[in-house]
Amino acid sequence: MNILLFGGTSEGRELAEWLSGEGFGLTLCVATEYGASLVPELPGLEVHTGRLDRSGMEKLLAGGGFDRVVDATHPYAVEVTENLRAAAEAAGVPYLRLLRQSGGEDGCHKAASLAEAAELLTGLPGNVLLTTGSKELAPFAVPGLVERCYPRVLPTLDSLERCLSLGFPPAHIICMQGPFSQALNVALIRQFHIQTLVTKDSGGYGGFREKAEAAREAGCALLVVERPTRETGLTLEELKTALKEARV
Repeated sequence: MNILLFGGTSEGRELAEWLSGEGFGLTLCVATEYGASLVPELPGLEVHTGRLDRSGMEKLLAGGGFDRVVDATHPYAVEVTENLRAAAEAAGVPYLRLLRQSGGEDGCHKAASLAEAAELLTGLPGNVLLTTGSKELAPFAVPGLVERCYPRVLPTLDSLERCLSLGFPPAHIICMQGPFSQALNVALIRQFHIQTLVTKDSGGYGGFREKAEAAREAGCALLVVERPTRETGLTLEELKTALKEARV
């Protein structure tokens, strides 16, 4: 049984290891060379690197002989999910969505979008730790806010250049590879005198709990950018069960 798996997320890599161990044929699609570098060498694994639009997805599905498409992309990658679901339907290949559980944190500031989060921050005092990713920084790059923001991004040249081009002070740019423990988050909050930590609702695999607990321990506010849509899908264990049953 051949699986086409999309996603460079941590749970996507965990699923890839499980699929390989179970003897499934597996092609894993990741968007960047950096994402590919995080994938371990696994028996029977083929890695496809590069961003695909719907047309590219359809071509890949048409020539691959795949029995299932598994979407393990980030919950905020809405366009990718929409394109992949449509491409799978057009190719007649069953589509399965790996659903990352919500963090579900109470007692925090919430924003429906990045732009709304940036607007809320203009009314909140002090330094801001941005953990939304380098591609989501533009709304925060405004006078009066950008000067007190500390973006935490992946240690890649592309991420650093994006931060600099948006005007974030060089001394404020934190280039690090996760996962990040609660203790490390607390240390960063205290080191840079952070008063508000901004995060997406990235769930357990995305380090949400460690950030929420760190903010609570360090006494800083937590601002959560909510997910753009309410998705339906399967947990990791449910997905494993579905794939095992489909192979019988």
